[in-house]
Amino acid sequence: MTVQVVVGTQWGDEGKGKIVDVLAEKADMVVRFQGGDNAGHTVVVNGKKHVLHLLPSGVLHEDASCIIGPGVVCNPFVLLKEMEQLEKSGLGTDHIIISDRAQMLMPYHCYQDELEEKAKADKIGTTKRGIGPCYEDKYARRGIRYHEFRDFDHFEKRLRENLDFKNRMFTKVYDGEAMDADQMVEDFRKIHERIVPMIQETTHLVEDARKEDKRILFEGAQAAMLDIRSGTARSAGSSSIFMSLFSEVFAGLIFKLRYKRSFTDSCRIGFNDANHLFNLRRSDSRSDSHSGRRRRR
Repeated sequence: MTVQVVVGTQWGDEGKGKIVDVLAEKADMVVRFQGGDNAGHTVVVNGKKHVLHLLPSGVLHEDASCIIGPGVVCNPFVLLKEMEQLEKSGLGTDHIIISDRAQMLMPYHCYQDELEEKAKADKIGTTKRGIGPCYEDKYARRGIRYHEFRDFDHFEKRLRENLDFKNRMFTKVYDGEAMDADQMVEDFRKIHERIVPMIQETTHLVEDARKEDKRILFEGAQAAMLDIRSGTARSAGSSSIFMSLFSEVFAGLIFKLRYKRSFTDSCRIGFNDANHLFNLRRSDSRSDSHSGRRRRR
């Protein structure tokens, strides 16, 4: 197995796309593991320039599986636009896979990005592509993952719930306009059949490739000094290069180690559905020290 990682060590514009394009020639799998369409990689193939914002630069090599990983916030409309441009150039797109755990970047994220930047006295120069608001929703646990798009009725319910919350924020906090939920639902309905076949569980795909001694290339967006965790404060981006990479490379190993323990040995405090998969409680009925709620086994 050969695992190669390409990340910038400064603030971007180090020529990562060109390096990835060269390395991808021998890769069996290329994985974009973080960021969104605020990145920009320019690759020239056979005299034709391709500018990619969301797709990995390795997508130009059709023999390699091209994965948009779970750490990415993926705008499906931007994705389809880039795919259309490649197809017009005679390139294939059947090898593109979207992680079912990638976050779906929604139109309301872009509008929120615009309103928030406009309201700031000290502007940070956001691209207004909704990257920050999408990661914000991810960590607030209201983001929509791609696996939820498979069931369109479920997706529509989640969209309407989120947009109701966002519209109140847009109108009451930022004095903006409310977005049309019906129109947004219809826009997503039109792309449903195109997007859903690309959605797969990718952790096992990467792990199986590792077991089969295949060459895996991880492609980062932005650079180390733009990392939200270890970069240059307010000048950083919204994603973490290092944490996203760690979760991609070691996810299979961590899953195995965790799986070896009995499921009923784990503890989870909260009210989500996972607590009720098994109606199991500790025999000594211990409680969480913070919430006071009883632990399940």
